[in-house]
Amino acid sequence: MEEIFKIAIDGPGGAGKSTVAKAVAKKLNIDYIDTGAMYRALGLKILRLGMAMSDGMELRALLKETQIDFRGQDIILDGEVVSDLIRTPEVSMAASDCSAFPIVREHMVAAQQKMGESKSVIMDGRDIGTVVFPDAKYKFFITADSKERALRRYKELVEKGQNAVYEQVLKEIEERDHNDSTRAASPLRQAEDAELLDTTNMTVQEAVDYICGKVMA
Repeated sequence: MEEIFKIAIDGPGGAGKSTVAKAVAKKLNIDYIDTGAMYRALGLKILRLGMAMSDGMELRALLKETQIDFRGQDIILDGEVVSDLIRTPEVSMAASDCSAFPIVREHMVAAQQKMGESKSVIMDGRDIGTVVFPDAKYKFFITADSKERALRRYKELVEKGQNAVYEQVLKEIEERDHNDSTRAASPLRQAEDAELLDTTNMTVQEAVDYICGKVMA
């Protein structure tokens, strides 16, 4: 029987986690789960509903009636493909805000753990190695200088035809770093047994080759 294993990748926004994880998944022929996209999808729904960001019965009811799934490289929100709609700065902040509520993280973590029960997966986010898959065989904490991360995110937005200002993107990156690392529920931190991978001066391919080399060793 083929070995089932988990790869956990954590790190701040714009460090290249998703890009690297997708490429690793393709090279190793395993499933990629974008946990950040799950929170973004929920943030998008909250924004669309004009719902107040508060932890109460309304949020609990919303979680029960919300369906978030993956189909290939697409994320599906209540049957709608929202892959391109969840990459705006507004949705990024909404995702960070809603992820601060323990009830949201408990709901998402349970869903993520279920996804990794029966097959090999690579998952990236803020608390994969510490909370979602603390028993993962391979753990990496991918980071990069905040200015470099902001530049990457800025270029990504411009390439998608969105109006973006570098200084504003940097400000949002730094705000999200602060929010993610200081929240009470599952704050962003490097797992003790995770390997630090600084991609400031690395290409995506170099990061992919490094992780695959560790897994295939």
